[in-house]
Amino acid sequence: MISNFLNSVWFEILAAILAIIYLLLALRQDIRCWIAWIISSLMYLFVMLYAGLLMESALQIFYVGMGIYGWMQWDKRSAPDKLSIRRWNKKQHFYAIGSLLCIVVISGYLLSHNSNAVAPYIDSFTTWGAILATFMVAKKVLENWIYWFVIDFVSVFLFLSRELYPTAVLFVIYLVIIVFGYRAWVQAMRSNA
Repeated sequence: MISNFLNSVWFEILAAILAIIYLLLALRQDIRCWIAWIISSLMYLFVMLYAGLLMESALQIFYVGMGIYGWMQWDKRSAPDKLSIRRWNKKQHFYAIGSLLCIVVISGYLLSHNSNAVAPYIDSFTTWGAILATFMVAKKVLENWIYWFVIDFVSVFLFLSRELYPTAVLFVIYLVIIVFGYRAWVQAMRSNA
């Protein structure tokens, strides 16, 4: 009975709604975004397990931890100065993207030769890319929105291939919200400067 509910479309839709709430709150730099993030991630853990996306499943566990970390980073009481939006320089992006590509190739290879993972290289790219972008959100790095756009665009096709239609729709919605999130953070960064 519980297994059927966790594998149902309604469970996936509820997880997607919470994920949208997270993104809308993050766009406004509202710390409550991390609560929606954590609950959605716990729900998506089961969705991804049932879909056979092993890296995406592991990613959800990481997301829960990052939700707690993000909350602590954004919490005014735990940091003497409120965390403000910042930018990375070209060198930081070069290292981030280079490291991402290396780990994607390694984990994609390991998954393709040692598991029954579906789309191991794409699954690895979206997973490791999301880990990097999540860290960027927690640190309020402006370019996180650009990284997320690329990751979510690829994710749409990954989820369509696994017939996770509500999640694919979620990621299409993400692509639209990301544009507004980037603009909102640019405006907030300019007003703080």
